Amino acid sequence: MVPEASVRRRRFLFISNGHGEDWIAAAIIARLPKTIEVEAYPMIGAGNAFTGICPIVGPRATLASEGWRNVKGSLQRDLANGGLKTVPPALRFLRRIRGKYERVIVVGDVTGVLAAYATGHRDLIYLDVYKTGAARLYSAAERFVIKRACRTVFCRADSLAQSLESVGVDARSAGNVMMDTVPHGNYDAQARRSRRLGVTLLPGSRALTAESFELQIDALRTLPIDERPDIFLAVAGGINIDDLAKKTGLRRSHMLSAESDDLGELTDGELTVQMARGGAMGNLLEASDLVLSQAGTATVQALGLGRPAVTFVNQRDRRSRFNDEQKLFGDARTVVSADAGAIGAALRNLLGDDEERRRQANIGRQRIGGPGAMQAILDVLET
Repeated sequence: MVPEASVRRRRFLFISNGHGEDWIAAAIIARLPKTIEVEAYPMIGAGNAFTGICPIVGPRATLASEGWRNVKGSLQRDLANGGLKTVPPALRFLRRIRGKYERVIVVGDVTGVLAAYATGHRDLIYLDVYKTGAARLYSAAERFVIKRACRTVFCRADSLAQSLESVGVDARSAGNVMMDTVPHGNYDAQARRSRRLGVTLLPGSRALTAESFELQIDALRTLPIDERPDIFLAVAGGINIDDLAKKTGLRRSHMLSAESDDLGELTDGELTVQMARGGAMGNLLEASDLVLSQAGTATVQALGLGRPAVTFVNQRDRRSRFNDEQKLFGDARTVVSADAGAIGAALRNLLGDDEERRRQANIGRQRIGGPGAMQAILDVLET
């Protein structure tokens, strides 16, 4: 019999910095052996994705942007509203837990790597789900920090991995982990279909969600009633549904099914939106033909599943990041101005053209790539 004291205690910490990143980390954790003790540190937000998956540790930080840098001036607004006050607690926590975990895994952009590196962490496993590989590669500064802080890096594209390999980093491109971690829950979206086509609304998970949702609903209202699709809404954690109802003049129905992810309906008598928790987003996408999306990770997942996206831009968007994404998405994502008429017209064109939807669906699948990274990541973590 092996003495208990001699048994190696495996403890992992996952650091994530965004709503979509939380869901990716939670999906990986759920697949790890139960013999590994795992904790999660969501750097921004409540970390609802980890509920029932693993304990949450570290200080909670709330930013209006939730780290979303696609909007111009978001960093300055975060700083003006006390964003700098969230930094010292995070760094103190990371410094305090140094050496307490066998593995530290960072999921997101390089922010988590920088914070961990600054507080003395080394040999990180880094899952970069931010850079697309279709635009800018890693800067010299990013390569410098990643080389010194990380043991292994998983990238979304060969070009990104090669950029790191050139400076001696163990970097791998094994598929798109976002496609391994599309969340599914307890919600039968297909049973709720009654019209020829269906659309899922992905208004996002941040401060502009209600505003985006209002514009999406206004766009749907421009369609003739007999041409409207079935409408589903994936509600991200922390979003107040009553705010969405108030913004759009829709009434909330609290008549819920026995399905745990059912959030009821929003309706005005003519237009009805069927709602489910974000954890059942995969169920909604599989029952839909396209998406209206202002989300980040969820847009990538929708496109990868062959669901063309219609999105809008406005003057607040940080166009450099938006353009970088569009280089990857190509024709799979239709971009229009932030105007209900323009959005409605794009939606009507796609709903009425089966061949164009199929063309865009194929582009999305090809550009985003399929699953496969999950097993490669687990193989590294379990060794």
